Amino acid sequence: MTLETRAIVMRIDGQATFVEAAAHAGGCGQCGGKGCGTAKLSKAFCSGSRQFQVDNPVGAAVGDQVVVSIADGALLRGIGLVYLLPLALLVAGAALGNAMAIQDAQRDGYAASGAAAGLIGGFLLSRWLDSRQSRRMPSIVRQWRED
Repeated sequence: MTLETRAIVMRIDGQATFVEAAAHAGGCGQCGGKGCGTAKLSKAFCSGSRQFQVDNPVGAAVGDQVVVSIADGALLRGIGLVYLLPLALLVAGAALGNAMAIQDAQRDGYAASGAAAGLIGGFLLSRWLDSRQSRRMPSIVRQWRED
């Protein structure tokens, strides 16, 4: 299953094409922003528009409305790298720190230190793994047509 969204081509710099996602009523658009609260979170934390670099195999020009596709599994890999890996290392670091404490009075300090080290290590490891993976950018798959 590929994820697709409508976007507008904002600028082209050489081979790089930058798009801005078209505004929805809020969130994913499934409920018009009335269901899970995604629209409210989006308005609170994403006030400005963001532009994303995409591949442009269809030769879209500035101002064109297009459909951008994200490769299968890219979203889940990103979630795993950004959230799950640091969280897993945080828990592992806390458990290791707790096990290393010799006295009961030291357990909390060791666990907190281990958790912090695991979290920082998780973020660094996720950045390193992301840089080593082959980049497969989202790409423009077609011009937007209202049917």
